[in-house]
Formats: sequence, C-alpha cells, structure tokens
Amino acid sequence: MKKIYQLSSCSTCVRIINELELKEKKFEFQDIKTEKITATQLAEMKKMAGSYEALFSRVAMKYRALGLDKKTLSEDDYKNYILEEYTFLKRPVIIIGNKIFIGNSKNTIATVKAEL
Repeated sequence: MKKIYQLSSCSTCVRIINELELKEKKFEFQDIKTEKITATQLAEMKKMAGSYEALFSRVAMKYRALGLDKKTLSEDDYKNYILEEYTFLKRPVIIIGNKIFIGNSKNTIATVKAEL
C-alpha cells in the first residue's frame, strides 16, 4: 500500500507531496478534512507507529485552546481527539508497504525519500 493522509489546504503537505513527487508514484491520497479518518484506519496507523501518541500533533491550535497542554492524556484520549478533530493528526502520514512515516521533519522526509 502507498497512501498519504494529508490536508490539501496545508502548504507544508503540498510542498512535501511535490518534493517527493508522490502524485507520479501512484499514491492514494486522503484529505483528512473532507474524508475523515475512520477508527479502523487509525488503529492500523497505531499498529505501525506503536502508539496513538506518536500520531498526535501537539502543535495543533486546538491543543492549547482546549487546555490539553495542561492535562495528562492517555492513549484513549489521543485516539479520541484524533478521531474527533482532524487537526490532531500529525501530518502528513505516509504509508509505504508496512512502514509508516509521521510528520514533516527534515529527517522524516529524508527517510521517506530514501524509501522511495
């Protein structure tokens, strides 16, 4: 499987997709704003990533707005917040075969590039 979970309105996601030429590489694209992540999809990502926390974005604007930065969150909390609000998924999430790459750090993108 070659899939990317992203936001089409996110300039960082667009830049990464173009940089890695993912459209030419026959990736399946899922815009998480218009096509919500299902519990099954999230469970599959968690299985590959090791935890829901690894998939959770602490830079989402709602993270501080909801006061989550002052709480101790459980794995169930991370899962539920990601399912309720797409902005809590760290993005992009790129899946190549049975490997998952989460986020937009230079190191992550370099690793994806090497995998391709």
